[in-house]
Amino acid sequence: LYLSYWFPARRRAAVTAMFMAAAPLSTAIGSPISGALLEMHGIWGLAGWQWMFIIEAIPALVFGVVVLFYLTDRPEKAKWLSVDERTWLAKTMEEDQAGKPKTSHSIWAGLADIRVLALSLVYFGTSAGLYTLGIWAPQIIKSFGLSSFQVGLINAVPAVFAVVGMILWARHSDKSGERTWHVVGACLLAAAGLAFATGATSVFAVLMALTLVNIGISASKPPLWSMPTLFLSGPGAAAGIATINSIGNLGGFVGPSMIGWIKDATGSFAGGLYFVAALLLVSATVTLILARSSARDPQTKASAQH
Repeated sequence: LYLSYWFPARRRAAVTAMFMAAAPLSTAIGSPISGALLEMHGIWGLAGWQWMFIIEAIPALVFGVVVLFYLTDRPEKAKWLSVDERTWLAKTMEEDQAGKPKTSHSIWAGLADIRVLALSLVYFGTSAGLYTLGIWAPQIIKSFGLSSFQVGLINAVPAVFAVVGMILWARHSDKSGERTWHVVGACLLAAAGLAFATGATSVFAVLMALTLVNIGISASKPPLWSMPTLFLSGPGAAAGIATINSIGNLGGFVGPSMIGWIKDATGSFAGGLYFVAALLLVSATVTLILARSSARDPQTKASAQH
């Protein structure tokens, strides 16, 4: 929602990718650091995991204060931009909004829109994949008998490729003006990676599989988050985006939980990984259905073309 106030729709996927690249980038940088911190047992009487929690909380505390005082809601209030920059950006955003229908959707319109519920389901699958990576990928790598530090180093590699992949994919989405197949393709790639991981018998094979999953999950986010503001505006956009986040993030509970439950029952990660892959296939399917439905809506079609 915030980025929609600062960047025109034609550039939003690429900008969202630059913003959301922080997630895989934090894994690339933080995973080896976390692995090293976990080895700090006994220093000042604290366990390694306690040191990790304390040290990795500091940046969030610092930047939380910075955001509060530094960022502004709208370009017009940004004192860290020059007058000319503020004027140009405000005009650019006005021109971007001029081509859209002159309506402001209510909060209830955003909550009740069937397209919001559909995107919530799409995001549900991608969230299941994302949290599967965060929670279970290190455990899958560690099952090959590696130390915490080695796991941290290896787990960082797929995230590096994910940063590059998502930015390039988002730029291509903006350049082509296409969103649907960019979401579908990314979800299918992530699903294929999860399926590949079920049969991996070496660290290298697991690394390749996790790289595919990382790229797919990360690349799906920018074009996906460019969709809600194509058909919602005003309070409805805020409510719609919040709804997609709220419902979709439940996938972050369901996916990893099912992997744990299935692993306890079968002794293998395979069944759980197939389950999450199936959720991503559902995300891809729902995206296609939503696109076909929206194509019959003249208002949505006009907004998408703009």
